[in-house]
Amino acid sequence: MTQNHSPEPDAAPGPEARLSRLEAQVATLAEAIRALARGLEDIPSEDVPPEEGARGARLAHEILLSQGL
Repeated sequence: MTQNHSPEPDAAPGPEARLSRLEAQVATLAEAIRALARGLEDIPSEDVPPEEGARGARLAHEILLSQGL
């Protein structure tokens, strides 16, 4: 006799769910990198306060934390 098993709630996610999660993580990482790059950007024609780098790093860290990365 064959039994039809329904997927268990803790079963591994399917390929589409994994791909969606990966895409969201990559988008979050890209946003964090942009924030960090803006903070570290040194434009010769402008005076950039030294705390801009720290602000960018803090923002990048907050972005990653907010998404559980």
